Amino acid sequence: MIKNGIRKKVIIYLIVFASVIVLLTSILTGLRYWHIKVAEYNDLVYDYLHTASELIDGEKVKEYIQTETPDEYYDNILNYLTVTRDNTAMQLFYVFVPYEDDLVYIWQTDGDPYSWLGKHEKYMDGGKETRDVTFNKNPEEKITFYNDPTYGDIACGFYPVYDNSGEPVALIGLDLSAPGIRNNIIAFIATIALIIFLGTLIAAKLYYSSLSKNIVGPIHHLNDAAKRITSNLERDETPDLNIHTGDELEELSSSFMKMYNDIRQYIKENEAMSAEKGRLEAELNVATQIQADMLPSVFPLFPEHKEFDLYASMDPAKEVGGDFFDSFFIDATHLALIIADVAGKGIPASLFMARALTAFKTRAMQGGSPSQIVSDVNNYMCERNDECLFVTVWFAIIDTTTWKGSATNAGHEYPILRRAGGAYELIKYEHSMPVGIMEDSIFEEHTFELHPGDSLFVYTDGVAEATGTNDELFGTDRLINSLNEDPEAKPENTLKNVISGINHFVAGAEQFDDITMLCIKYNGVKN
Repeated sequence: MIKNGIRKKVIIYLIVFASVIVLLTSILTGLRYWHIKVAEYNDLVYDYLHTASELIDGEKVKEYIQTETPDEYYDNILNYLTVTRDNTAMQLFYVFVPYEDDLVYIWQTDGDPYSWLGKHEKYMDGGKETRDVTFNKNPEEKITFYNDPTYGDIACGFYPVYDNSGEPVALIGLDLSAPGIRNNIIAFIATIALIIFLGTLIAAKLYYSSLSKNIVGPIHHLNDAAKRITSNLERDETPDLNIHTGDELEELSSSFMKMYNDIRQYIKENEAMSAEKGRLEAELNVATQIQADMLPSVFPLFPEHKEFDLYASMDPAKEVGGDFFDSFFIDATHLALIIADVAGKGIPASLFMARALTAFKTRAMQGGSPSQIVSDVNNYMCERNDECLFVTVWFAIIDTTTWKGSATNAGHEYPILRRAGGAYELIKYEHSMPVGIMEDSIFEEHTFELHPGDSLFVYTDGVAEATGTNDELFGTDRLINSLNEDPEAKPENTLKNVISGINHFVAGAEQFDDITMLCIKYNGVKN
């Protein structure tokens, strides 16, 4: 009866102790995680607000207040706000002029955007207080949570737009879903609580088992323990060696227990390492899929355009890579092509790649020449680049009415061109500096023209620098030979020919760099 009473007390004490630990740890972790996540969202929101503030001309804002008439500049800013909203987790991106009793919209990305120009609206509860701390030369950079009947439960950030004299003339607003932020935190707290609960439960079970041991006989237990140590290492079962004889047998039992615990500890650490490796591999697989989803994957990209064929591929050296490519129409007649290579590999390069790809696509949709677009993206990528990462880029825009194009090569590989009926040849010209190294760098631009039957091939250095078993590089000569094995091939088969040439050359050697290629062939057939 006494033993059963002690066992029940131990169980109750362990349950109470575990509950207190889980509750306190969850609360403290939740508070800490809340501050960390809010700070992360705050930094993200104000990155976008700063960028938008730099793009918007305060003098034009004053003009729109007077005329309420949109123009080309108005459309460019609206396009930037809309594209940024669509490519991020934000709900709304807008610009308004704050007054004492209400506000007047200039840009709004909800519904019919042009209907918002000059529209008056009352402040949300607390909106005036937010206006007072942000509509000045030294604005407070802090997201605010609102629960508004019109817009719902949201987290908002605001930042001024300044005129030429440095005076604020408008506020840029950005809305995020507050429930989404809270749900993220709740899920994290629940996971931590479950882990702590399970860990405490296991510890309690082991402790309870250790208190329940019964000594049958020192010799019997030593003999039985010796057998278990060699036969039950994979089972979480502690040998019954609770011997207190005060002689050599007690010392021997202690030695047995120490040896057993050391082996079990090694097994547990090995299992923990295996579990952690599995978790990391699962996360890398998700990251790989996310990165792949950022790049075009369904070809042909533009099935309605029969006048050209285009195909591209990216094969990362690790689970995630730093190379990227894309092709998109800036407008109805201007086709953009981009291929790039971030310095380095793995997760850091992939994060820098995601930032660069978004920046290029967002900036390109605002118009301009390749050199202007690359220059603006370069200045943006130089900001907050403490890791000193950079990216080599080949960026071109082709007018599909004439098939004349212009391109900027920022430290990237030379393109390879094939004229109709001829062979692929390397096109050499002066490079510009890679993107992300120095602000306000000058980027050169060169022109080209495609004729019916011409093909253009661009690639990253992982192609030419593919390394064989004898440390010899694949090189541009072998690359061109692979292209000329079937110079009339469609772009998809052209890339397959190059991959086949690389695989034959490396003969199973480990891939050290991302391999990315893009090929476009002008057929000369009208839509």
